Amino acid sequence: MQKMMKRWQLTGTGLNNLILADVPVPVPGDHEVLIRVSAVSLNYRDLLVIDGKLLPELPEMPFTPASDMAGEIVAAGEKVTRFHTGERVIGNFWTQWTDNAPPAEMAHHGMSLGGPLPGVLAEYIVLNEETLVAVPPSLTDEEASTLPITGLTAWFALKESGNLQPGQTVLLQGTGGVSLAGLQIALAMGAEPVVLTRSAEKIARLNALGVTRIIDTGTTPAWADAVMSLTGGHGADHILEVIGGENLRQSVVALAPGGHIAQIGFMQSEELVMPAVPLMLKQATLQGITVGHRRALERLCAAVEQYQIKPVIDTVYPFGDVPAAFAHLQRGPFGKIVIRIK
Repeated sequence: MQKMMKRWQLTGTGLNNLILADVPVPVPGDHEVLIRVSAVSLNYRDLLVIDGKLLPELPEMPFTPASDMAGEIVAAGEKVTRFHTGERVIGNFWTQWTDNAPPAEMAHHGMSLGGPLPGVLAEYIVLNEETLVAVPPSLTDEEASTLPITGLTAWFALKESGNLQPGQTVLLQGTGGVSLAGLQIALAMGAEPVVLTRSAEKIARLNALGVTRIIDTGTTPAWADAVMSLTGGHGADHILEVIGGENLRQSVVALAPGGHIAQIGFMQSEELVMPAVPLMLKQATLQGITVGHRRALERLCAAVEQYQIKPVIDTVYPFGDVPAAFAHLQRGPFGKIVIRIK
């Protein structure tokens, strides 16, 4: 086993302070495993952490960003029982949330990978065995690395919380990682997706994924009316709200009676603005979603295998091109940006 490794780490806030450093390979404790990281997928959250805009306190520097990875266990502590060396694994974002209600620490950002806990943008990492989930056999490491945040967020919103049923309408906003994961889950579960996009160029790519109902918000800014028209006046049963701010107004208008809005993102604003009366009259639900627990990630992995779901990856960057990968993330990819470590 090599003694030194390379790791991306921050010396201060901002991408200009992200450097590639040589550091010792970590040693696993009793209930921990050493993972040779194969792939890391990036999330918009990572940029917020890097810029010092998300966590209540800055993490201790030097700090390694990014939350989502897939890799192979190469060493295990003496008391590890859930996994063995040689197994491919991913790590759950909320390291202490195994099942049921979330722990109290989550209300203050809790013990989450990539901030406040150290992240995964390194050749080797150490994680507790309780936070790990086996990689679905049909996925590559690059594909599997997209599941812990974007895949699980969409799954938790639609299945664990929303109880998605065949034939229901699911509204997806844009073509980021969570929206495309939600699209694939909806299609696999026999639901009917409607996708919003501002890019005419992306319409053909959505068609290739099996989407027939697409609303170009550049030409149709009052998209809620278009949703009602496409659904014969019924509205969307599930909405993955990734924009926030004033956008929530239209989501409420576009919602079906008894519908479910999963509040996931706040790209427009952290302040949510919506009309109360339509939400009340429709007996609708607005629920905050912050990824999910390990049991749900295990169920997602089982569904990925059952339905042969293939996560949508925009571009895979080599380990040395992490700054370019983050720049691509800032521009807005179609699907996920992934870093190949080995």
